[in-house]
Order: sequence, then C-alpha cells, then structure tokens
Amino acid sequence: MMGAAMKPLWVVAVLLLVLGSAFSIIGSTHASRSFYAQLQDLEARRWYLEEEYSRLLLEQSTLASHYRIESEAGATLGLLAPSHDQTRLVAK
Repeated sequence: MMGAAMKPLWVVAVLLLVLGSAFSIIGSTHASRSFYAQLQDLEARRWYLEEEYSRLLLEQSTLASHYRIESEAGATLGLLAPSHDQTRLVAK
C-alpha cells in the first residue's frame, strides 16, 4: 500500500516540475521578445543619429569651404586677398 500512495505523489511532483519548466519558458520567451523590441528601437535611434551626423558633416563642409570663408571675410569684415605685388617670399 505504501508504494501505491507514493506513486501519485511522484506524479504530482513531476507535473509541478513540468509546469514550472513551462512557466520558465514562457517567461524567457517574453523577456527575449522584449529585448528584441528594445533592440529594434535602439537600431532605429542609431540609424536616425547616423543620418543626422551625415547631415551635420555636410553642413560643416559647406560652411567651412574656402570660397564661403573668403566671401564672408570680404562681405562682413571687408578683407581682401593680397595681390601678388603685396606678397613677399621669405627664404632662410
């Protein structure tokens, strides 16, 4: 009789382990999907920041061009490039 009473307890223990394992799989799947969604958000943010960085590099290149600096210096400060007779070559 003792063996018959232990058998259902053993079955209950196995069922509890199976249920625990199932809930663990559900939890890890949910966490995995959450992390994947977070990864997608971060990749979208990275893409946006790289695009913005490219635009800023292009703007910096435009603002730092020699022609623009020369024209701004002439228009704003009244500076002109020296002519050839105003330049001197200094040798050691």
